[in-house]
Amino acid sequence: MPHEIGDVDLLAFEQGDGPARRAVVEELMRSLATGFAYVAHDVSEDLVDTAYAMLEEFFSLPVEEKAAFVAPGTHGQTGYTGLLVETAASADVADWKEMLNWSRDIPAAHPLRARYPHRYHPQVLPEAVVPGITDVLNRFHDAVEDLQRRVLRIIAVGIGCHESFFERMLVDGSTLSRALHYPPMASAPDAPHVWAGEHADINLITALPRATAPGLQVKLKAEDRWIDAVAPEGGAILNTGLMLEVITNGVLAPGIHRVVATEDQPGDRYSVVQFCHPTPWTVLAPVQSCISPEHPERFAPIAASDALDLVLYEINLLEPS
Repeated sequence: MPHEIGDVDLLAFEQGDGPARRAVVEELMRSLATGFAYVAHDVSEDLVDTAYAMLEEFFSLPVEEKAAFVAPGTHGQTGYTGLLVETAASADVADWKEMLNWSRDIPAAHPLRARYPHRYHPQVLPEAVVPGITDVLNRFHDAVEDLQRRVLRIIAVGIGCHESFFERMLVDGSTLSRALHYPPMASAPDAPHVWAGEHADINLITALPRATAPGLQVKLKAEDRWIDAVAPEGGAILNTGLMLEVITNGVLAPGIHRVVATEDQPGDRYSVVQFCHPTPWTVLAPVQSCISPEHPERFAPIAASDALDLVLYEINLLEPS
């Protein structure tokens, strides 16, 4: 089934012999033709359970209490973002969701803090109203970031590079974790809102370890149809982003997806995704191994910071200065 999402075994790549490693690379690249893959992970289920329980506690608070954790000037890169703010670039109305964003702090004197203050803003997390959440979410972030780094090693081999190709650009990268609460659609305003409109992610790759309800759908572009995406037990959903499309010269196109509720789905949906970003000063350009006379270079170089800011503007998160 060439157009179906496949399962990828990280340990088979990391611990297997040559043929086993090649088989993993081939299956991941085949699956990513859809923009998506299922990846077995070793992120602690207890950690995931604890994180989700704390996040649900936060999102259940009154609006005015949650609003205390908005971080002005950060363009939604840390802290709380309320309902009907983010809007898919292809949509006319805002998504019916609210979010809590965080990443890892870097030293105050680091040049990235001075050059990209909205990307490396001190983290704004609701420790005051959900004690202990900062430690839990930071450990969750680190575990998923490690998972994504390991997947990128397989992708590097798949595009003809050394498996360490992405390592340097990830050091102090602006990788972002995002908790999402999708309220029941019955509570949405009258406009034709959905939980999240059709879109592609801007980053390199995205990981989703778990969601509490169905809703994520993947667009199989080759067949022009939507399929449901539900990770198997102990697995994460992974998708490709626009930055990876540039680096691979279009060999790996971004995974197009949306989040929609069925008519008989009355409850809330919670999920946590992580967007794997390079350092903002990384110059994104096609690698030579993905350029040939049959596939000439499609993309001009662009700084990762500029690519991200353009998308933040398009989805209504780039605040006026």
